[in-house]
Amino acid sequence: MIKHIKSIVSVLAVAFLVYIFTFYIDGEMGIILLAFVAFAPLVSLFFMAYARKRVKVTFNCDAYVQKGSTLLVTITIRKKGAFPLGIVEICPYATEIFAQNIMNRKLTMLTEEKKSFTFELNAVVGGNGEVGIKAVYSCGFLGFMKKKILTPLPQPVSVGVIPEIPEIKASSQLFRSIAETVLTSDEDEENDTAMLFSANTAPGYEHREYIHGDPLKRINWKLSSKKAKLMVRLDEAAASVQPVIVLDLFRRQSVSAANAVRGEEQLLRSVFGLLNLLIKQGIACSFVYRSGDGTTVCESVDNPDYPDQLLLKVLAVKVVPEVRVDIRQSGSSACSCIIATTDAGTGFSELSDFIEDPDSACIIGLSAAAVNTSQLAMWYLDEENNFKMV
Repeated sequence: MIKHIKSIVSVLAVAFLVYIFTFYIDGEMGIILLAFVAFAPLVSLFFMAYARKRVKVTFNCDAYVQKGSTLLVTITIRKKGAFPLGIVEICPYATEIFAQNIMNRKLTMLTEEKKSFTFELNAVVGGNGEVGIKAVYSCGFLGFMKKKILTPLPQPVSVGVIPEIPEIKASSQLFRSIAETVLTSDEDEENDTAMLFSANTAPGYEHREYIHGDPLKRINWKLSSKKAKLMVRLDEAAASVQPVIVLDLFRRQSVSAANAVRGEEQLLRSVFGLLNLLIKQGIACSFVYRSGDGTTVCESVDNPDYPDQLLLKVLAVKVVPEVRVDIRQSGSSACSCIIATTDAGTGFSELSDFIEDPDSACIIGLSAAAVNTSQLAMWYLDEENNFKMV
């Protein structure tokens, strides 16, 4: 608005000077200048209108970037026809996970068929974000006329900013609690298996010695410690001793996006720090999260390399306000359920009501001050990367 006012003031100042020149200095030259001043806006209007249908804008950038680094975005402008364009103004944008120091760019095209320029975005918060172009204007060369182009704008692009995942120590109380639950479940299954052996007189039917390539989730750690060698299950009972981690990136409409993304980053750091530790310690997990098409996905994680791939999948999904993950997809045979949520306040019962055994379930929240409307125990990751119970 201020720029438009400055342009109008400049035109009025020129008109005033032409008036003074015409009537008080040189009348003939003043008439020529007056004709030019009157004709110039018409030429500017023509250039503006001409370019509205003859400009196509595209852009490209990487799908992922590490937090603390820069994302390079390249914008390309193409024109149709050989006639020169006046001024084209491009207005890019990026969501709150990037620094909001984004400037509009103006350029003109004479004989070139296309022009490109690159700008940088600083990734300041881990999570899913969006980069796009909110508007492209065709401007008159006098500076006070501009209209949006009529050709379609490119679709925005989803970009994942990869946060730094902390290394959680095996001495963490939350990890020890989960590990103890898994071992207890192993012991219960071992007793059930022993009864099955005596009934079927077919020892070894349920377990065998570990072979390279067997999934870690099928290792019976309790039995392995007794036999001093790794033993794997041969049936589907493994799922019952596999803890489930549920990721609930819930965002309320009333919370500003700038504040919400920081909480979501903290939760991602907590969840994947714990997941990495569990897998490194040989405890396979089921991981439940919301996918890009809105459905809830449950994946088994038993490979030390897979958490990094899973993080990229999560970062590719846009957070939809007021939508929670569907915990019913996690199954009902888990020995332990950990619900990681950004908001355990009003409406959290949508998740907690589906917990069959509250004693084997807990919550990972954002901080000690996080609201918890359920009866489940809540943990949070402190500044020293230790899990503490609220």
